[in-house]
Amino acid sequence: MAITSASGIDAAPRKQTLSSNYIDFTSAATEGWAQQYLPDLMAQEAEIYGKRTIAGFLAQVGAEEASASDRVIWSEQGRLHLAYKATNEDVSANIFTVTADVDGNTIDGSAGNIHGMRVGDVVLVSNASLTLRGYVSAKADATATILPYGAANFDTAGFSDSAGASAYRILVIGSEFEKGTDGRSAANTPKFTSYSNKHIIMKDYYEVSGSDVSQVGWVEVAGEEGQSGYMWYLKAAGDTRARFSDYLEMTMLEAVTAHADAGAIGGTDGGALQDGTEGLFAAIEARGHQTTGVTGVNAATDLAEFDAILAAFDANGAIEENMMFVNRGTSLAMDDMLASMNSYGAGGTSYGVFDNSEDMALNLGFSGFRRGSYDFYKSDFRYLNDKATRGGINDIAGSAAIRGVIIPAGVSSVYDQQLGKNLKRPFLHVRYRASQTDDRRMKTWVTGSVGATTSALDAMQVHYLSERCLIVQGANNFMLMN
Repeated sequence: MAITSASGIDAAPRKQTLSSNYIDFTSAATEGWAQQYLPDLMAQEAEIYGKRTIAGFLAQVGAEEASASDRVIWSEQGRLHLAYKATNEDVSANIFTVTADVDGNTIDGSAGNIHGMRVGDVVLVSNASLTLRGYVSAKADATATILPYGAANFDTAGFSDSAGASAYRILVIGSEFEKGTDGRSAANTPKFTSYSNKHIIMKDYYEVSGSDVSQVGWVEVAGEEGQSGYMWYLKAAGDTRARFSDYLEMTMLEAVTAHADAGAIGGTDGGALQDGTEGLFAAIEARGHQTTGVTGVNAATDLAEFDAILAAFDANGAIEENMMFVNRGTSLAMDDMLASMNSYGAGGTSYGVFDNSEDMALNLGFSGFRRGSYDFYKSDFRYLNDKATRGGINDIAGSAAIRGVIIPAGVSSVYDQQLGKNLKRPFLHVRYRASQTDDRRMKTWVTGSVGATTSALDAMQVHYLSERCLIVQGANNFMLMN
């Protein structure tokens, strides 16, 4: 009996590989197949970008504290010693006009802008070629009469009336008084400079329908926050939270205060006002230091440039322990620089920030070295490397690229104007709004009828909110690497 095949059916076996032998999951005809049957496919999602979050920078270098006001105000004390820039009013009459303090803050004799030299002070007066010891015999708000010890006047000692603006440096080194004289007639009070920053409100949101919440897939997913299972919404919800955490960190790094002109985002044109806030990079650009050194072009040159960084720290607070967060190129350049020094600094680092434990530092991703009187703890900063974060901006930013940041470790003493007392706080820390009623550090709540019963909406709505700002104390001890 003959066997015949029905129309459209070919029962003959063949050794052929055809596209028609396989299911095409991109085809409209089979797009729902994976939800109906269990194919022999990888049942886990592939994380092709590795660990994608960048949060953790602020957790490593700072702290978080509650705040009960819209704006945080703090004051930083000025330098202890008196040093000024001056130009000569009349060197033949020993009169000098003080133009600024040693940090460049203007002194013009107006209210709040007077110098601190007093009659009876002994000073050093220096120009490009001479340094003389002198005595302050008279003063005004912006001028001082200084009598040189070694000459009749500064003119005969070699000083010139033709010196340019701020050509002189004056340093108070002590005082001298005759026997039987009264005490000083004037006192110097500490000078504070007040700074402030404003909290900003950040929000994010995730929504999934009730049907999708109950949908079981065949791919096991894992979220950045530890969620795992065969329900896709777990992945999406976890990713939303992880992304929001990164947004909080990136904003604290990159934020700037808004331009206040009418029509601008922070203007007064009747619209909603977005005031912005001062992030880390903006604070360092405004009050700290910047360097273009240590590029890896030449190890010897890099060392000289790194020593210039130390000189800048010497001229300021000289904080002995510092954290370095750098991109890959700068990290390798520093490794080459240190290698050229025959393992300079090996074993000499105190690791005080890590409870004097080198193992702890290494486990946290830091390597330590010592140069001069400073300890540095270097770590690669993912945010500056990843193409989807600042790393992608750096690819095209040229000289404006941010290659790293150096942050002093430990705490500083500042005057809190809200509390009315001196407090010790980390140089870098986050302030978030909180009270007994509401904690806005990281708020999360669910609305809808799925996972909560707050409305008739057949969905789960997950809300995220944070209100915070960054406080950069003693920015003169920070360094931005461009």
